[in-house]
Amino acid sequence: MTSEFSVENKQVTVTLNGSIYVEEAASLREQLIDYIDKGHSIFCINVASVEYIDSSGLGVLVAIHKRALQNNGKVIIKGLSGIVKELFELTRLNKVFELQ
Repeated sequence: MTSEFSVENKQVTVTLNGSIYVEEAASLREQLIDYIDKGHSIFCINVASVEYIDSSGLGVLVAIHKRALQNNGKVIIKGLSGIVKELFELTRLNKVFELQ
């Protein structure tokens, strides 16, 4: 997995590419928590180029969503398609996150 981060005001835009497994999820979690600790509360996560995400990756998104809500923020998931979209629907995370 590769990730690109950009910041504008309080919004962090994250573009993810490839597959997200346990190792990548741990690194992503640390990076996102660093942004929360710096006062950012709105995250737009583009998953259009993500081929697969395992349960640990989904867990990171849920954890960041909870932390963002505690800081009056939100997590927006952008570009769901294919198996990643199916996983969001199967786990009903499509009802939890704001989708674009």
